[in-house]
Amino acid sequence: MPIKQALIDEIEVLLRYNLESTQEGIKVHHTAREELVAATTRLHEKGLVNQPDGGYLTDLGHEAAKHTQAALRILTSKS
Repeated sequence: MPIKQALIDEIEVLLRYNLESTQEGIKVHHTAREELVAATTRLHEKGLVNQPDGGYLTDLGHEAAKHTQAALRILTSKS
């Protein structure tokens, strides 16, 4: 199953969140790569972040980011 670039961009945004603190959000500035701005907006529309430009993860977003970051750790670890 090929992964579309739009989904990869959303994953990239989720990977930027620090899961150690619920008090730390991100802001994707309008000067960021156009694809990341659009990905962040889509994450907001899906209910994963609380602002169209990032902000804080929602409960669902935190769960998605946690699984995304865990998958990346597994896939990039050396066996």
